[in-house]
Amino acid sequence: MDDDSRFAEFIAERADALLRYGYVLSGNPHDAADLTQEALIRLHRAWPRVRRKHDPESYTRMIMARLHISTWRRRRRERLAWDVPERSRLDLLPSDSEQGLWQALEGLPRKQRAVLVLRYYEDLADAEIAEVLGISRGTVRSHASLGLSKLRSAVSDPATAHGRTS
Repeated sequence: MDDDSRFAEFIAERADALLRYGYVLSGNPHDAADLTQEALIRLHRAWPRVRRKHDPESYTRMIMARLHISTWRRRRRERLAWDVPERSRLDLLPSDSEQGLWQALEGLPRKQRAVLVLRYYEDLADAEIAEVLGISRGTVRSHASLGLSKLRSAVSDPATAHGRTS
């Protein structure tokens, strides 16, 4: 089996999971699709090397996390709005019972959200998160602590999750 067919097989098997991971990182389906597409383009360039030495999915997720971080640096203050996707793509969105948590997660600053996603969704240790994000372990712990604190208050007070106060 040649490299191109193995790459196509990998995409066929893992593209949906990578798209969901992009959604968890970015908080919206448009950025998730962009992250996934760009990560797969970069994976294709490095495919022969990655396939032999590394787990392609882990490598792709690391690319996606780094691309997500570089997006913060370019759009620090820009906040894009998006419409609810069509019903056929709702499989990417959280269930109604989890909606409050996901909205609160979406309201976190990008770095805090990325740290929490990598810690609890990817189950990475602080050292691994620090390496992926290019920050110190102390900064990882700080972002995790601040993010969890904000999530707790947002979930306990739904008005804060949407930026409203009484």
